Amino acid sequence: MAEEIVNRVAQSKLVTFNLEDYYPKGERISFDLSHWLLEGFVLREKDFREQAKAHDWSQYRDAYVALYCSTDAIIPAWAYMLITSHLQEYAKKVIAGSLEDLESHLYQDVIEELDVSDLKDKPVIIKGCSNKPVPKNAYLFIINKLQPIVKSLMYGEACSSVPLYKQPKK
Repeated sequence: MAEEIVNRVAQSKLVTFNLEDYYPKGERISFDLSHWLLEGFVLREKDFREQAKAHDWSQYRDAYVALYCSTDAIIPAWAYMLITSHLQEYAKKVIAGSLEDLESHLYQDVIEELDVSDLKDKPVIIKGCSNKPVPKNAYLFIINKLQPIVKSLMYGEACSSVPLYKQPKK
């Protein structure tokens, strides 16, 4: 008589936490300030302000915007602030940095607001693979959020996980 095959993964109390489920919806746009600089390097305040005033900011409605400069130009803080002041009415969020920096900021906001009390004293596995651009920092943010409350933390898939943390025995 053949023994029944038991799916121990399905029967375990292990909770899978998928960061991809918390991916903020919305368009991501990178805005290169070098296009508004003389020869891509020199910021002339008057010209910069005129371009900012004439630009159609409505195209960034409900988008997440990353401000950066693709050249080695030295951009003063006020230039980023000026662009942000124009985007304020339209964009959901504006940061100075790359699109990856933007994703990190978005995930940090989401994770800070996340209620994870239902995971208290449970074994949790943080899913590793994703189809959306989950930044490396998001995994660090979620470790900081979960470790103080969970029984254990693992990374990967239930069938092949990497142990990260186990609550000390009391």
